[in-house]
Amino acid sequence: MDRPDAEHPHPHMYRYDEFDAQFVAERVEQFRGQVARRLSGELNEDQFKPLRLMNGLYLQLHAYMLRIAVPYGTLAARQMRKLAHIARRYDKGFGHFTTRTNLQFNWIKLIEVPDILAELASVEMHCIQTSGNCVRNITADQFAGATPDEIEDPRPLAEIIRQWSSLHPEFTFLARKFKIAVIGSETDRAAAQWHDMAVQIVKNALGRTGYKVIAGGGMGRTPYIAHVMSEFVEREDILAYLEAVLRVYNTDSRRDNIHKQRIKILINAIGPEEFRRRVEREFDEIKHIGSLQLPQEELARISAYFEPPAFEKLTDAMPVFESGIGADFENWKKTNVYKHRAPGYAIATISLKEPGKIPGDASADQMDAIADLMDEFSVGEIRVTHEQNLVLPHVKQRDLPVIHAKLKAIGLATPNAGLITDIICCPGLDYCDLANARSIPIAQKLAKRFADLERQHNIGELKIKMSGCINACGHHHAGHIGILGVDKKGVEFYQLQLGGSGAEDATIGDIMGPGFSEHEITDAVERVVDLYLKLRSKDERFLDTYRRVGMEPFKNVAYQEQLNAAYNG
Repeated sequence: MDRPDAEHPHPHMYRYDEFDAQFVAERVEQFRGQVARRLSGELNEDQFKPLRLMNGLYLQLHAYMLRIAVPYGTLAARQMRKLAHIARRYDKGFGHFTTRTNLQFNWIKLIEVPDILAELASVEMHCIQTSGNCVRNITADQFAGATPDEIEDPRPLAEIIRQWSSLHPEFTFLARKFKIAVIGSETDRAAAQWHDMAVQIVKNALGRTGYKVIAGGGMGRTPYIAHVMSEFVEREDILAYLEAVLRVYNTDSRRDNIHKQRIKILINAIGPEEFRRRVEREFDEIKHIGSLQLPQEELARISAYFEPPAFEKLTDAMPVFESGIGADFENWKKTNVYKHRAPGYAIATISLKEPGKIPGDASADQMDAIADLMDEFSVGEIRVTHEQNLVLPHVKQRDLPVIHAKLKAIGLATPNAGLITDIICCPGLDYCDLANARSIPIAQKLAKRFADLERQHNIGELKIKMSGCINACGHHHAGHIGILGVDKKGVEFYQLQLGGSGAEDATIGDIMGPGFSEHEITDAVERVVDLYLKLRSKDERFLDTYRRVGMEPFKNVAYQEQLNAAYNG
């Protein structure tokens, strides 16, 4: 495996070895032949569909969409520049960052897809397993390797899981897609409990580091929070344990009903105890198989690719910045800057949620400018978050004002991370052929309604998450306020859910009741928020207040306009 060198100046992420590079190149040429056969008519769409999905290519409402894998959300500057180039050359000048930390291009021409894949391969990127009934992109905490609250960086294990699961002969054709997350601390910034399976790095009573494994989480038609499978799995046994979970799922899952094929359905049908018993039986049979053992030296070898940068010896006291910097910077620092593990450093979130813009979108020019910031201030590295933002993980505190100024110049200095306008939103009916309703315009209206920054700070942490259909790509089940687009006889309506969480206190949002029209939903959300401000106790988040007082008062005020109209009518 290649080691970091002068040709590859950003050493803090995994490097392709010769096998990786050769395989991806061969896959590109294989798909080039398949595309040629589709364009010539030798393959019809039904024959071509499974081939394109294996390469992350979807056919949506208006064009092909290409989904690019960003493993555990980590990107190098050269990769960001390549994404900018592809956006400019092959798309309409922008890309869309998703809740799986991937990037999607929504206006792709089929004939150009092989060339795009070749361009991606040149910077060690691909679209393999971003679709289909397989193990999808492995996600992780966007603060990995930078936050002081983690036991250890979860990305080495995420990379090992990625290698183990890629083109796994037994798990390439599962009953349904399978999503895995890895976190390294008690604080869950990756929505781990909403995944098919997740691994948390933990220490046992003896102080030994190992892994807690959970499984059976998921959103969509039947949302569930994951169940604990094992409180502690030894380091060397983790791949065998994960394989045991997947084997039980692959063997026992239903394949006769598309709505009942996820692991969450199986676990909740037979019960967590029975599923755990089957996993332990399988684990006992396979845990001594040599190919499934994870030697300490292999973990150390992979971990070497994620060694932290050589941080300068700085003081941890945040510098006192000149008063001339202004309120814009102070507001941004208040919401978008976080404590770093190294003294004198910080973690900075780049919000892709400027009110009025499309959540998660970045233009080619913005991506190029971000790559420059990565090289100049963040050791050539950035992270993609499941909340559709970007993170500069290693920046010096003294550089924060100039970083802010440069972000402001490209329209990416919105100071709203974690606030009500930091809205998660799927592409909805503007792009997706599965959607029942548009989500982007509603998210834009809500962000504009609450755009006043003083009002946002007064409201405090409040996460709005919105999906255009029951598949829940916008994580509406996990929103403090969740919004689901539904279709009623050809008319778009929006159902409110309250009280969800994607953090370590994960909960499923409660459905309020009948949906609101597109003209009513923004007002209904505002009435809910205004009531929260009246009901909250000191320092209570919206989620805390909702859990204390329940649905009824919010439901009464949300439907007030409809009740008044009915009464006056």
